[in-house]
Amino acid sequence: MILDHLENSHLYEHVHALLPAAFEFLRSEAAAGLPNGRHELRGSDLFAIVQQYETKPREQGFWEAHRRYIDVQYVVEGTERMGYANLNTLQVRDAYDAEKDFLVLDGDGDLFTVPAGHFTIFTSQDAHMPSLAVSTPASVRKIVVKVAV
Repeated sequence: MILDHLENSHLYEHVHALLPAAFEFLRSEAAAGLPNGRHELRGSDLFAIVQQYETKPREQGFWEAHRRYIDVQYVVEGTERMGYANLNTLQVRDAYDAEKDFLVLDGDGDLFTVPAGHFTIFTSQDAHMPSLAVSTPASVRKIVVKVAV
């Protein structure tokens, strides 16, 4: 798991061959103005999901993980809390859904705050719990770039 400000994204481009393109997109002016929904960057290998939502209380959150994609989650507006736990420290709640590349887990992990202008990188061993309220529910605009592994 990585958490940093977008201006430092160049430091992490070596982690995966498609991360330079992902960060170039996130740094572009066009990215912040896109409507909600899925936007193809390089077909199913690299795409963005633009979201606007209200953060939720911790009790409504759940752990998730992905096997086929790295998540680069960039907070455009607002602030949210996220959770992180190593996949091996959690228990499977729902069987892996290969079509959705989605695994739901139970257990404990660490919470941290992600303000606007910051991104996280979650790889296949990183369970995460996004979209949590810092103290009370608040509006967040976020772009999640899915990077095929």
